[in-house]
Amino acid sequence: MVRFSWAEAMLNPRQIEAFRTVIVTGGVTSAARALNISQPAVTRLIHDLQYVLGLTLFERRGTRLVPTNEALSLYREVERQFIGLEQIQNTARNLRDGLSGSLRIAALPTFNVGFLPRLVAAYMKDKPGLDIVIYGSISSQVVDWVATGFCDIGFAQYPLDFPHIDVEQLPSVAAVAVLPEGHRLADRPFLEPPDFVGEPFVSLAGSTQWRYRTDALFSAARVTRQTRVETPLSMIACSLIASGAGIGIVDPYTAAEYSGRGIVVRPFRPEVLYDIGVVWPAGRFRSPLALGFVQTVRTAIQAMADGEAGSPGSSKPRADAAPY
Repeated sequence: MVRFSWAEAMLNPRQIEAFRTVIVTGGVTSAARALNISQPAVTRLIHDLQYVLGLTLFERRGTRLVPTNEALSLYREVERQFIGLEQIQNTARNLRDGLSGSLRIAALPTFNVGFLPRLVAAYMKDKPGLDIVIYGSISSQVVDWVATGFCDIGFAQYPLDFPHIDVEQLPSVAAVAVLPEGHRLADRPFLEPPDFVGEPFVSLAGSTQWRYRTDALFSAARVTRQTRVETPLSMIACSLIASGAGIGIVDPYTAAEYSGRGIVVRPFRPEVLYDIGVVWPAGRFRSPLALGFVQTVRTAIQAMADGEAGSPGSSKPRADAAPY
């Protein structure tokens, strides 16, 4: 009689660890060294894993073990699980001492040009045990990184409507007009839509709330812009404008980094508010480190909005602000 035991056919963490290590290190010998066990032990763990799963995970080609397509698919899932385990360990460290641990931050390129790195550097000064990793991408990718637990917090364009996340709006700031140095409009105290008539326009591309707001404002003013160049990144727009490609409207975070580097920054009226939200994983623990950093960001943005940090355009509430 053949007896089947569920205990014998269940995965165990050691098998998964051996599988992951073979993939990462590239072979059984290096995996054995990394795990501090013998090569036969690694081979046995892999063999047992293949038996339990009913899959061929590696093929031998000469002296090398090559992962199959099934193995690579499985590895991606294993990596997600290991990231989750690392998150648990990091959270425990943060709870223990509040001054050490790690923080993974995802943000729009707008934030990463200079604004966020300066805040990160300041936040780390009195936390010698804190490790921070910063990732940059579009809002949807920022949301995905946070929702899956790959990042602790994110900064993306607001509003956002995605599952598995919580979003808090940060203080609004006003968009600004950007012109090349020496431009005929550079002496104006601020720019309005009619000032853009006949001027080559450098536009921010993409289907974003920011683009919709800007387009709607010019449409309401019955002003047609002569768009010459489109780019999804404010930093590229500023470089183009500094090189004489035209004039444009960008967020104040990027404009502040390029001010004095071939461009002139002026307030834009009526105001178009540029909104950022902080993205949290829904229903998950918020570490003191993450909460503290978000408060640092919130304070810095509020200072910019209040005109206390040399913002090129105040975003205090105005009667003529664009109502979007």
